[in-house]
Amino acid sequence: MRKVLITGNSGSGKSTLANYLATTEGLGYLDLDTVAWLPELPPKRMPLDESMGLITDFVEQHEGWVIEGCYADLLELMEEDANELIFLNLPIEDCVANAQARPWEPHKYSSKASQDKNLEMLTQWIHDYAHREDACSLSAHQAFFERFQGKKTELSGRPLIQEKTDAQDKKAS
Repeated sequence: MRKVLITGNSGSGKSTLANYLATTEGLGYLDLDTVAWLPELPPKRMPLDESMGLITDFVEQHEGWVIEGCYADLLELMEEDANELIFLNLPIEDCVANAQARPWEPHKYSSKASQDKNLEMLTQWIHDYAHREDACSLSAHQAFFERFQGKKTELSGRPLIQEKTDAQDKKAS
């Protein structure tokens, strides 16, 4: 059974690909945004041990799964359990276009309007990807990809990802 980790910049298509895999293969799906943050304002990261507890609970409930997110520190916690890693390494302009076209994410925002209020900050975050040195940076994702021991795939263009999701859309219609 597949146990897939997906990482990449914000707007790279992680959620789209994870949804596709979960739907077509019957895998459990976990968006790391839901276990990375404490429910408070201003936003504050959840302690790693608490996030790990939630991730462990999820994994124990699913024989096969896909976990996606930009948090290399959380993905590393599942490195031993995963048998596949997909790194979506798209150009910045593609990530920005995806973020601008993103549908409402009700598990993250109370409304599409509140999500859109965050778009300017998100666009700047996307542009800073190669320059940051945190767990959500290009360098953290590249380092994780290099040391991962299972099957690994790097996708660097929207058409490669779009082919997978378009195939699912055709099956649904």
